[in-house]
Amino acid sequence: MQTGYYSAAAGMVTQFNRLDNIANNLANVNTAGFKEDNVVVGDFMRVYKDARDELPNANQTTDGAKFINRTITRAPQIVDSFTNQSVGTMQQTNNSLDFAISREGLFFAVKTPQGIRLTRDGSFTTNDEGKLVTKEGFEVLPNDYFQNKEGITINAQDNIIEVDKNGQLYTNEPNSVKFSTNAKLFIAQPDDSKLLIKEGDNLYKYEDIESVSVIEESGAVKQGFIEKSNVNAVRMMTQMIETNRLVGMYQKVMDTQMNDLNRDAIEKIAKRT
Repeated sequence: MQTGYYSAAAGMVTQFNRLDNIANNLANVNTAGFKEDNVVVGDFMRVYKDARDELPNANQTTDGAKFINRTITRAPQIVDSFTNQSVGTMQQTNNSLDFAISREGLFFAVKTPQGIRLTRDGSFTTNDEGKLVTKEGFEVLPNDYFQNKEGITINAQDNIIEVDKNGQLYTNEPNSVKFSTNAKLFIAQPDDSKLLIKEGDNLYKYEDIESVSVIEESGAVKQGFIEKSNVNAVRMMTQMIETNRLVGMYQKVMDTQMNDLNRDAIEKIAKRT
């Protein structure tokens, strides 16, 4: 009796955690460069399909049946999580300091007080010192940052800025139609995107940041565009409805289990008295 109650309670907690994940995705549906997070809910059928040939007891035996019965009473739980790194829709802004990356697995590098971080949000601007920065004020880094430790500076008189598909910046020479070469954007490619850790402000932490590959010929930088969130709002709403229904089902199971438990206790007490 208690086993069923505890399993239902654990299942409800799992759905609450799933609901938190869905709510976070929906809250960032309009956040530039945001990547959708997902969770994997493990249950007996998933475990059995993945490992039925490696079960510790032979099939069609008493020990095997006992093992399956013990396993099937375990509540569903979140066993894994992952981030969908697919490319979002490109939205044209015609802002010369807006950039998008049209390839999956590539990131801009920025300098924060906590260290170098990666981001897909290319909505940049300049600060009072002429440094190219994010909306939060973090310096955008050039491809040679590890050698020179300098950011990207754009002079006030450089009123025309061009960036090619590989991230090379060009600025106009004063009183001339000619362009001179400026810095080149740091287009980073982590060796393993699964090691990226979300930190808020649309930033990712990568432990061994100096090991990331600097992509010189990415061919993926689009000036005057931003990458929209890849969250599918319709799918998220569908998942939210499904999750709420599951919470209601678990609640009914818990109510039934508790009512039965109370009735049995009352009957036993009545018999003894």
